[in-house]
Amino acid sequence: MPAVVNETTPGKLWGIGLGPGDSELMTVKAARVISTADVVAYHCARHGNSIARSVAEPYLRDGQTEERLMYPVTTETTDHPGGYQGALDDFYADSAERLAVHLRAGRDVVLLAEGDPLFYSSYMHMHKRLSPHFDAEIVPGVTSVSAASAATGVPLVEGDETLTVVPGTASTEELLFRFRSADAVVVMKLGRTFERVREALREAGRLDEAFYVERASTTVERVLPASEVNPAEVPYFSILVIPGRRNNPRFEAEPVPGELVVVGLGPGHDSWTTPEVRTELATATDLVGYTTYLKRVTPRPGQRVHASDNRVESERAEFALDLARRGARVAVVSSGDPGVFAMAAAVAEVAAEPQWHDVPVRVVPGVTAATAVAAAVGAPLGHDFAVISLSDRLKPWSVIDRRIRAALAADLVIAIYNPGSASRAWQVGALKHTLLQTVSPDRVVVLGRDVGGPEQTLVTTTVADLDPDVVDMRTLLLIGSSATRVVSRAAGPLVFTPRRHTPADEPEQVSGEQPLEPSLGGSDV
Repeated sequence: MPAVVNETTPGKLWGIGLGPGDSELMTVKAARVISTADVVAYHCARHGNSIARSVAEPYLRDGQTEERLMYPVTTETTDHPGGYQGALDDFYADSAERLAVHLRAGRDVVLLAEGDPLFYSSYMHMHKRLSPHFDAEIVPGVTSVSAASAATGVPLVEGDETLTVVPGTASTEELLFRFRSADAVVVMKLGRTFERVREALREAGRLDEAFYVERASTTVERVLPASEVNPAEVPYFSILVIPGRRNNPRFEAEPVPGELVVVGLGPGHDSWTTPEVRTELATATDLVGYTTYLKRVTPRPGQRVHASDNRVESERAEFALDLARRGARVAVVSSGDPGVFAMAAAVAEVAAEPQWHDVPVRVVPGVTAATAVAAAVGAPLGHDFAVISLSDRLKPWSVIDRRIRAALAADLVIAIYNPGSASRAWQVGALKHTLLQTVSPDRVVVLGRDVGGPEQTLVTTTVADLDPDVVDMRTLLLIGSSATRVVSRAAGPLVFTPRRHTPADEPEQVSGEQPLEPSLGGSDV
């Protein structure tokens, strides 16, 4: 008769969210699992006390094994050869093995976590190490964000307002960006970071909107205006809460003088819209622009949207300036970069007239199509380049052709904007004719259409093989210099123009002309 082998069924790991501090804010499931577990584990600092254990204490029972996982360091320095992170990595590995011993022996292990186990919690370090080998289940808990918000008694977010949660350990630059761009903000991990966080709030102009909440939901809870807090008395278990302005009683909207800001959304994809542009769009009272570009912007409630045809730039600029003069914060929306064949120049030209002298005007840059197409194929703009529009609506073709020939004579890479449209179908053909007269037929040409958009296409070809019929208004052309190269690679062709100056880069000397001597100053043009 074969021997009977008794294999122990491994135990189960439980990540238990305890809530923000009040034992009565734990879930019924969390209380039940804690009371039935074989092993109760919790993290603590070197003093040995554990807030997590004190919260769970009403649900502990006699006979349970307790595993106290004591951090080797918290904020102090360490002589560990791997530094602070090395000390923590070793601690997490050792702690995981301590719990694994119980799990392999068939004992269920509860690991206590303040708040929620997967929200800035130490539990996640054990979960990542143990869940691949043992059954693991997470019981979510009320986060300190909810408890602190409840302590203020102010709705945190409403409607389409956004909530941003930021650790106080983030850099000052990151804090400023979040404070300026978000509707509602919660800052965690304060303690020693409080003074720097508060200064960032002040610089962002939001300090007066912030509530300070200390040990939310406990018997020693404190709620104060952030401006009145003594930084020396701020514990780690404290939070800054900035409710959205729709309900924040501490937000007093000061009268803001009207202004006009011209922004660029970038080409194609929303991810290419810069954070600065997003902030300007969010704070504007009025959005003005070409209908197609405004469709890329989702207006917030209360924002006024003024769409118009693409051929009325001067009228659009005058309309936006008039709105700003009457107190509106106007964002004039362009695609790409607003200063490259877009609305910034049109606004500046109109704003230069005396009647708009007192209206503030700013321009916020964006990613432009030339750099987007170049990045998609490699680095064809790695050396000197020119940017030329083929549109002859605002300048005659003779000027365009002369500028193209001058750029080719200087052996520059050329980025061609506005190559053609339904009403301008001949310019690309004329461009090819000029190229064939001037440069080698094997000169590199890149066609990028809707780059960053859903219909993106990239074609690397030559002057000889350029097909004008496939080029439309959504296409940008890059014409290489004599040094531009195409290298075939497994992932596709790589196009680049070396940065090192080579003889091939030397400009062709125009007959009868002498090169200008370099000038150290003066008014020579």
